[in-house]
Amino acid sequence: MEKQEFEAYLKAGKIASKVKASAQKSIKPGQKLLEIAETIEKEIIELEARPAFPANLSINNIAAHYTPKVNDEATLLNSDVLKVDIGVHVNGFIADCAFTLDFSGNNSKLVEASEKALQNASSILKPGLEIGKIGEEIEKTIKSYGFNPVYNLSGHGLQAFETHAFPTIPNHANKDSKLLEDGMAFAIEPFATNGEGHVSESIDVEIFSIHEPKPCRNETARKILDFAEKEYKTLPFAERWIQNSLKLSEFSRKIALKELLQREILHSYPPLQEHHSKLVSQAETSIVINEGQVKILVE
Repeated sequence: MEKQEFEAYLKAGKIASKVKASAQKSIKPGQKLLEIAETIEKEIIELEARPAFPANLSINNIAAHYTPKVNDEATLLNSDVLKVDIGVHVNGFIADCAFTLDFSGNNSKLVEASEKALQNASSILKPGLEIGKIGEEIEKTIKSYGFNPVYNLSGHGLQAFETHAFPTIPNHANKDSKLLEDGMAFAIEPFATNGEGHVSESIDVEIFSIHEPKPCRNETARKILDFAEKEYKTLPFAERWIQNSLKLSEFSRKIALKELLQREILHSYPPLQEHHSKLVSQAETSIVINEGQVKILVE
């Protein structure tokens, strides 16, 4: 790994650690989800980085990919189990982290299961380790708490301006024999649930990324695409980010996004919910292997 690239990962990790610590302290029931997301994203920018994706604030049975809507009025409840997923990039190099808040304390074991799985999986990392061994450790730990991992969610590689790259890091024992290698950057992301361990896509998509730029007939679609290419490249962005910058009417914005999706110019990230509406917890950190050493980017 080039020195400049490694240093960018380290800087992104330091900033993500600061933003994570601030969010853990400041998030409280009664706050609007929009306020929480915008506070996280603003702090990243103030610390001289950029969000690698919109702040994900996934509640209860929603495991991932929920970010507040334009003018969202939803408020965090004391009974909520909140997953906070934060991405930071420096020149495209990404540090990704997540944690779960259980305000009532009624689901502390579920939260602990994903956190301990992350801790145990991180402790066995080394160059040459079979990737399947990571999933095996995650599954063993989560099941020791009496829960299931979410089998169809995984950790992922991190590459320049790419949040979900090679390799896939499983959350269960899948016997993947591929090896961790020097120069890899990746995120380990255990999800634990009191359900059966599978999620499916829901509706109300708020997060998008550019899949394949093409000419557009719709003027507003062209405007959104041009802006997204310039500001986010291939990284995910929120509909509310587009609205905050371009000040479009809701009708023209929705029509334009629909066209961009239908023509497969944009990729969408629907919220992912547990099949039987059971609770999900999440923990995540990012790792770089450089010159034979394992560096955890986000504490």
